[in-house]
Amino acid sequence: MHYQPIKLKDELSKINDYWSPQVIGEMNDDQIELVKIDGDFIWHEHPDTDKLFIVLEGEMFIDFRDGQVKISKGEMCIVPGGVEHKPFAEKESHIMLVEPKRKID
Repeated sequence: MHYQPIKLKDELSKINDYWSPQVIGEMNDDQIELVKIDGDFIWHEHPDTDKLFIVLEGEMFIDFRDGQVKISKGEMCIVPGGVEHKPFAEKESHIMLVEPKRKID
């Protein structure tokens, strides 16, 4: 087996579209994704799973129906499954996501 690091900067340079997560690795039953964000995403929820947001560059916000959280570079936030939320960023930010592998039907 060949072991080597995943270079986040190189992986991020391949991403051209906002809000389009790219899988960069898998661990157990989870996948690790990188995404560039800017502006608003939609209100949504993940009924059966939690989602982890880690800010690598910039800052992001997550609106909840009962509040808001600001996540800055070097911080993370776990959104519990079934909680409606709307992520957004005021300027381009780079985020790592960890969530269960997507099932392809």
